[in-house]
Amino acid sequence: MNEFLLEYGLFLAKTLTILLLGLITIGLIVLLKSKIRATDKLEVKHLNSYYEQLSQILNMQLMAKKAFIKKLKAEKAQKKKQEKQRKRIFILNFQGDIRATAVESLREEITAVLSVATAEDEVLLRLENAGGLVHEHGLATSQLSRIRERHIPLTILVDKIAASGGYMMACVGNRIIAAPFAIIGSIGALVQLPNFHRLLDKHGVDFEQIKAGELKRTLTIFGNNTDADRQRAQAQVDDIHRLFKECITHYRPQVDITQAGTGQYWHATQAKDLNLVDDLKTSDDYLFAASQTADLYEINYSIKKTLSEKFLSRAQLAMSKTFNPF
Repeated sequence: MNEFLLEYGLFLAKTLTILLLGLITIGLIVLLKSKIRATDKLEVKHLNSYYEQLSQILNMQLMAKKAFIKKLKAEKAQKKKQEKQRKRIFILNFQGDIRATAVESLREEITAVLSVATAEDEVLLRLENAGGLVHEHGLATSQLSRIRERHIPLTILVDKIAASGGYMMACVGNRIIAAPFAIIGSIGALVQLPNFHRLLDKHGVDFEQIKAGELKRTLTIFGNNTDADRQRAQAQVDDIHRLFKECITHYRPQVDITQAGTGQYWHATQAKDLNLVDDLKTSDDYLFAASQTADLYEINYSIKKTLSEKFLSRAQLAMSKTFNPF
């Protein structure tokens, strides 16, 4: 009996060891898969075909069979006739967050477009961006300026919002077209942070800060901020605001920056009166109308993200929608 129990115990120990090793192996595989980045890829979608399919599906249900076939033949003949005359429009999309993380894809998409586009083509950017960090949005703005520098027409389409850093991107366009109730503007700079110095002092907690360089740090959330610290921080914010306004004046000299550069935002109907936008229209209307005379190619450079990167990206997007001021 003791022998049986001993053998059974050894068998159970081996089984549990094998199961444990199996679980560890599976865990390592899952972890490695989440860390290994799949191959990034560039996708191109011909929007004309998409619009044609929508139309054909509806007409097939509404029209008699003979009339539908006749219409298809007429459209095919017309399309063949216009093939050599049609210009190309390249469509990019930018969904903004505080850190403008979509710039990773935008820079690749622009590089791809610039390798084939000419001055006879057009680039459209569908932009939704409420702004965020200065240097991140500055890079996104610089990426768009690459298109302008090549003398390729750049049109910015705004359905919802292009504010603060988002408008800094939009102003690069030769034309800005916005839906009537889109939020436009917020040409300003903002720094805000809490200060816990009095709370720490009340509980006898010291805060030590050692720095080299007088202006290495201005405001702090734990130390005792002085009037001199606040003045230096204000000077930095003013400098950012000045650069922001100079960027808009460079690309849109028709804007009265004294009136528009107060940090206020407007709906597109009001922004049009301030020359912040050129026309009022949804991106859907603009693209569908353009598809009648041009070939539309939607460009998307997808960057495969790990599970942790996806979670962080969604958290940042949620934070930007909740806390980002415009």
